[in-house]
Amino acid sequence: MAGSDSNNLIGIVLSTVTHTSLVELTEISKCAEKHGFSTVYINEGKGDAITLATAIALKTKSISVGTNIANIYFRHPYLAANSIRLLAEASNGRARIGFGISHRDLLRTVGIDMGNARTFLKRYVLEVRLSLQGESNKGFLTPEKAKYHTPIFVAANTLETAELAGSVGDGIMPYLSPLSSISTLISAAKKTAEKEKKIETFDCVLSIPTFLSDSKTEALSAAKYNLAFFAMLPNYRRQWRRAGFGKEMDLIQKSYRDGAHRKDIASLIPETLVDQVCLYGTAKQCQKKIEAFRNQGVTEPVLAVSPVSQTRHQATLEAIEKLSGV
Repeated sequence: MAGSDSNNLIGIVLSTVTHTSLVELTEISKCAEKHGFSTVYINEGKGDAITLATAIALKTKSISVGTNIANIYFRHPYLAANSIRLLAEASNGRARIGFGISHRDLLRTVGIDMGNARTFLKRYVLEVRLSLQGESNKGFLTPEKAKYHTPIFVAANTLETAELAGSVGDGIMPYLSPLSSISTLISAAKKTAEKEKKIETFDCVLSIPTFLSDSKTEALSAAKYNLAFFAMLPNYRRQWRRAGFGKEMDLIQKSYRDGAHRKDIASLIPETLVDQVCLYGTAKQCQKKIEAFRNQGVTEPVLAVSPVSQTRHQATLEAIEKLSGV
């Protein structure tokens, strides 16, 4: 992988959930490259993650560029493969792709029926891989084998999806998975990879909400408010229940149903959950937690920076500078 020592990888994920211009995304990417980050990832909020990654690839030289996480329901696997091929060529082989299923209720708002998500995910990743290998029979549209190998990661927050990732992917790309659950997910994926694909190496790229501040109190408050949003989504509540936060999730779910505001929900997020899924506080405190995630088997910790007392742009540049090389 480009950009960093293989035993000390650290990435950054850029958000398109809130409006950020391509100029700003490129500036952050160049800063991350300058400071030795391994990868800059783009999430798929309100923009096309693969297209944005390609634009950034053309403006950078050494840092790997990819998605964290591209929505499989937004593009046909044939188009996805060709877009990945273009990203890989634009980056001279620096591409890394993460695919995921998003959330049923969110997809419903744009008229998409998720169906059997896990079955669709497996078939989708296999079709993309076959296309990149030039083995997908599409008649006139049959693609040539891609010039570069692009690793494909699968969003996996459950044991079942981790096992699926082991059978079709190059690694898992969980999000908001508690520290205590990571090694179990990796073990399940590796076991399947060893059995079905006869490979022993299997990476874990983990995007971690990051709240950098000299005031731990302010950082904790920002982290709770951030997690209050994700607590609206059943997928995340389920994995937090499995990690031992069942009573808290029951109360949060009921509060949302009763019309509670996000600020009220934030007060219900336990500090112990924040400790399990976030980096928060001073640079030293964040660095210590990064190592804790690495010790659980995370190959590439990825900073998902949210502001505490600055703009998102300023906070991201500061985190890159202070947490580079950790």
